[in-house]
Amino acid sequence: MTSRYELSHLRALEAEAVHVMREVAAELERPVLLFSGGKDSIVLLRLAEKAFRPAGFPFPVMHVDTGHNFPEVIEFRDRRVAQLGERLIVASVQDSIDRGRVVEETGPRASRNRLQTITLLDALAEHGFDAAFGGARRDEERARAKERVLSFRDDFGQWDPKAQRPELWSLYNGRIRQGEHVRVFPLSNWTELDVWRYIAEERLEVPTIYFAHERAVFERDGMLYAHSPYVELVDGEEPFEATVRYRTVGDMTCTGGVRSRATSLREVVAEIAATRITERGETRADDRVTEAAMEDRKREGYF
Repeated sequence: MTSRYELSHLRALEAEAVHVMREVAAELERPVLLFSGGKDSIVLLRLAEKAFRPAGFPFPVMHVDTGHNFPEVIEFRDRRVAQLGERLIVASVQDSIDRGRVVEETGPRASRNRLQTITLLDALAEHGFDAAFGGARRDEERARAKERVLSFRDDFGQWDPKAQRPELWSLYNGRIRQGEHVRVFPLSNWTELDVWRYIAEERLEVPTIYFAHERAVFERDGMLYAHSPYVELVDGEEPFEATVRYRTVGDMTCTGGVRSRATSLREVVAEIAATRITERGETRADDRVTEAAMEDRKREGYF
């Protein structure tokens, strides 16, 4: 009798992502891994460990910090990178504002989320990075679904969804000219549920705001926002206490929480398995501006 060896669904996704990381590290000169402290980038860090340990990562880790992030996530970011002993670069939106590279929005609906684009592009140019690993998944949003695993950006950092390179048989073309770069999405074929199941299987730590907790929130446009100094309330909006958790951890000004009682990874997995609303559709105000809001930002150089 001959034995058969078959990878589970998660291990097949893991193997594909590790392959992508190794290919890019071998083919490109100066990659960087974008790490926000969110669940997808936590998985990216774990995959980088699988790909390159016991050696160190052949690239630094970078976070584009709006200055309006959840403090629990920033604390986790610093601690996790320190545990790994890797180099962390923080690209600050506040620095971009101070240097006059971007103009801060004002008013109750002001957000620094869109300003991250210039900060990211400036950081990539400053450090000479020619590839940036990101945790985007195709199930997040329609514009994400148009991406290739290696997504080409021109010398202005812009993306043209109609001019992408074929990736037949998982062959990736990383050829670029001076000033150009590629965004690399090893989690392209993962879903949100895959990410949570992998986190549970690998027993990875995540920021506490991913689990149900009491928080002062206010309701706007059907979403629950954290009450913070960064958001100006309008008439009729009053903060109140609610038990919520976050499905995604972005800028506090545009990231909503969901009512939940899930306090463990097992419960979060069960909750995600039962939901029929995407995380960005349920919790990200920046994607509700227009139907093509994400694609418009990505064309300009957004993640």
